[in-house]
Amino acid sequence: MRKLYYIILGVFVLVGCLDEERDLSFVDSLVAPSNVAATYSVTQDNTGLVTITPTADGANGFKVYFGDGTTDFADVEIGQSVDHIYAEGNYMVKIEAFNISGKKTEATQELVVSFKAPENLMVTVENNASISKQVDITAAADYATMYEFYSGESGVTQPVATANIGESLSYAYQTPGDYDIRVVAKGAAIATTEYTATFTVTEILAPTAAAATPINREAVDVISLFSDAYTDVSVDTWNTVWSAANFEDVMVAGNATKKYTALNFNGIETVGAPVNASNMEFIHLDIWTPNITAFRVKLVDFKEDGFGGANGDTEAELSFTPTQGEWVSLDIPLADFAAAGMNSFSDINQYIISSDPSGEGIVFIDNVYFWKNPTDTSSQLIEGFEGTAPVFTSFGGASVEVVTNPDMSGVNTSSKVARLIKGNGAEIWAGGFFDVSSPLDLTNFSKISVKTWSPKQGITVRLKLETSDPNLFHEVDSTTSVANAWEELVYDFSSAPTLDYIRVVIFFDFGTNGDGSEYYYDDINLINDSGGIPPLIFQDFEATAPAFTSFGGANVEVITNPDMSGVNMTSKVARLIKGNGAEVWAGGFFDVPTALDLDTYSKISVKTWSPKQGITVRLKLETSDPNLFHELDATTSVANAWEELVYDFSSAPKQDYIRVVIFFDFGVNGDGSEYYYDELTLTN
Repeated sequence: MRKLYYIILGVFVLVGCLDEERDLSFVDSLVAPSNVAATYSVTQDNTGLVTITPTADGANGFKVYFGDGTTDFADVEIGQSVDHIYAEGNYMVKIEAFNISGKKTEATQELVVSFKAPENLMVTVENNASISKQVDITAAADYATMYEFYSGESGVTQPVATANIGESLSYAYQTPGDYDIRVVAKGAAIATTEYTATFTVTEILAPTAAAATPINREAVDVISLFSDAYTDVSVDTWNTVWSAANFEDVMVAGNATKKYTALNFNGIETVGAPVNASNMEFIHLDIWTPNITAFRVKLVDFKEDGFGGANGDTEAELSFTPTQGEWVSLDIPLADFAAAGMNSFSDINQYIISSDPSGEGIVFIDNVYFWKNPTDTSSQLIEGFEGTAPVFTSFGGASVEVVTNPDMSGVNTSSKVARLIKGNGAEIWAGGFFDVSSPLDLTNFSKISVKTWSPKQGITVRLKLETSDPNLFHEVDSTTSVANAWEELVYDFSSAPTLDYIRVVIFFDFGTNGDGSEYYYDDINLINDSGGIPPLIFQDFEATAPAFTSFGGANVEVITNPDMSGVNMTSKVARLIKGNGAEVWAGGFFDVPTALDLDTYSKISVKTWSPKQGITVRLKLETSDPNLFHELDATTSVANAWEELVYDFSSAPKQDYIRVVIFFDFGVNGDGSEYYYDELTLTN
């Protein structure tokens, strides 16, 4: 019966994909499920009835072994639970999570079933040090299975959260203040044990960390009003006499920052030396606020004859909804100001900020500057392995040598490559290095690209640069997005300390012991990709929404951005809901009016937001004939935050691609999760 379960699942996957003749080879490259766990709920009637709900990322199904001395287990679908009656005692429940390729991850978790009332209840309640108004709770007790947290708020359904005993939970309050909280520990007994206290929920009113340092830009590509990263132009005042706000210069974690309180509106002026931003493309601000719900930025251009002159002033104001309690980077296209009615950017004199709630806003501001995409792109080869091979040093159970390219395809058709074998049982840090004849130029080049080939998708490839003193180094991680194919990984060394780096060290599948796998790498280049042909956004969902077609149990529509933070502060985004039980290939597409220009551009970037880390996001381009297509996979590296995924279409056959198809959590049946994507951009 157990074999039949997976055979049937495989048949459904195959049948569901036949209509698009999809290649199912992706199944073999799926990574095993992660974050395997279970939550318990026990009835308080001395029956020993426990409800077990398994959870995992990237799973299609579970087996739950009850750990009560029997060989019984239950097959459990995503989002479902299983009930089991236990005698009094302590048990180790085993949860096995599977994906459609049959890859398995297992975890064991203690379960306590006791008909005694919980004893020795110990509760820790703390304000989170970095998240405003969030409380972190941990409860431990003898003879308890789980606990409930009652927040003491009125008008809120209680309990507000539950957790397994011994585990932590977090709860976000809407308002700071004193609350009569209650923690109830429960086991299988009718009786419970409680903890009560009056707890003060606090609000964080200032950042504890500085805003992120801006990336390196050439002087011609930036006009800075306030930033330690660039040379600032002259600013007359950061708080005009007609402002309705309190202002002060402060230090945040050693970094100069502007602070505004009681903000209604505030004027900043460069009347003495107006800014000509006509050649710029964006204005950037980093802001941190504990309480602002709407933050507005207005630019005013006097059109070269002073305020209220005969030429007439031109201005426009844009509004944003910042995430409270964290630094938010705003990169606002000047084109958005133009769309709002501003018709000149050559004589900018005023910058006016305002907020809701009016007169109560608190905001910290850093890194205020105009910028544009540079026009220079260059690269410098470090090592291509085609001439005399460098002298390799291997360590930790790895071996490195130059060999003939075993897969002359895709992005790498060169003759010679380096092969690294990570032997069976090799150390998790096994790797190899070679030295270069002169220090790497990280002044004119901020990144390093490496072409890699791995038999595994989703592994960490660490690149490390060392000086002659190996204790002075800088290392950066990247993740493979494909298996059994060449791809180019790019490492950003812009934050590396200024040192003479003369050693290049590489680690494949870093953090995992070796299993004899062979990895290849080639064409290690210093690159400066800050310029070149400017990226072209071909869909940002801000104007008329495209006509979406959804399939397989997914649904796509344009909505207001639910998380205007990080790399995506735009107003509108596309939302894809992958419904409960949706096909593994469920997704959506839209058509573009003209064929995508893959002659000028080789890559497509997509800003995505996923509630899950480590899932596959497939991007597919189709012609008017859906049998002519090219598709690539990328993997999310964060959860519950925006990130930019980049797909390299340089090896795509030359076709007129007019359809863009996207699949979230490809290869896994839907569970009702919501995903968001935005700013599909042609780039290099």
